[in-house]
Amino acid sequence: MAKHPVPKKKVSKSRRDIRRAVVSTLTAPTLIKCANCGALVTPHTVCDSCGYYGGKKVLEIRA
Repeated sequence: MAKHPVPKKKVSKSRRDIRRAVVSTLTAPTLIKCANCGALVTPHTVCDSCGYYGGKKVLEIRA
């Protein structure tokens, strides 16, 4: 029978989560162009420069 490698000590939940959290910091945020003004915004958020979301004006932007 083949022997499988087994960890000597249990990895704590904290240590495991810290290791997994590093991966999310390495990726750049996803950006899309605003359909109204063409500015780069994160998906599913109101555009900061024009106040549009989903083709409708939802925020009044002060000049």
